[in-house]
Amino acid sequence: MNKNGFLYKIYDLYYDGFRSMKLGRTLWAIILIKLFIIFIVLKIFFFPNFLKEHAQKGEESDFVATEMIDRAK
Repeated sequence: MNKNGFLYKIYDLYYDGFRSMKLGRTLWAIILIKLFIIFIVLKIFFFPNFLKEHAQKGEESDFVATEMIDRAK
């Protein structure tokens, strides 16, 4: 890995910062739990699969095309 690269510098900053902390692992655990809640739990409860509920199986593309045409009018 290029040690002068931007991504490496960001990684190195976080790695050194959390390595020297006593609570580093706990903080990473909190971050991962928050990301899990944001991306998994919120998706399940607030973003249902609209196509699965409104289109018949195998006809999803026709449903989308019809909806786009109807809404464009």
